[in-house]
Amino acid sequence: MKFSNFEEWEPYYQQILEYFSFDRAKDEEAARLLSGLLPHDDLSLLARQAADQVVTVAGNAHALDREIGQRRGRLWAADAAAERLWQQGIHPDAVFTDLDGTTESFMEMNTQGAIMVIHAHGDNMPLLRYWVPKFSGPVVGTTQSQPLFNIHNFGGFTDGDRAVFTANALGAREVRIIGFDLNDPNVDPIKRGKLFWARELLHLLGYDL
Repeated sequence: MKFSNFEEWEPYYQQILEYFSFDRAKDEEAARLLSGLLPHDDLSLLARQAADQVVTVAGNAHALDREIGQRRGRLWAADAAAERLWQQGIHPDAVFTDLDGTTESFMEMNTQGAIMVIHAHGDNMPLLRYWVPKFSGPVVGTTQSQPLFNIHNFGGFTDGDRAVFTANALGAREVRIIGFDLNDPNVDPIKRGKLFWARELLHLLGYDL
């Protein structure tokens, strides 16, 4: 399933807002903030990585270390997974992040060409203000709310499933998923809810994780 416009995604977004009692106005405010902070929009670079290519999306679950050998094609990392890969000498081609797992290493990755796909939502505006100006390499902005001219919405909710949706929307021939554990019992209730929604949304794309 591809969300070709926001109206197709919006019913799922509305369910997520109600499930978590999120504030849509805050999401929209964060998107406007990110729009003003981004120096440029490198969506065309991200699209070239995906179009008719194999893309591997790496999550940060314990299984990542044993599954990393299964990667093929372009490697897109979900937030903190990028740091784990970087420490092993593996350089992601793109990093999908809402900045809550960002470290100084992300800036080095970005300088060396990793595309930072930065997500704006109502709870991360201080992080946006702090980190976004530090990135000097390629960047793409995303939102779960109404997209703007330089802020995109391809569907998805967490960093990992958002990367899968993006690859799908940008025409990837195959999307491989590694390092995902959507049934982890050792997480807090909020994280459990996020994993629930990641599973539900990935199911729309035909993944049963």
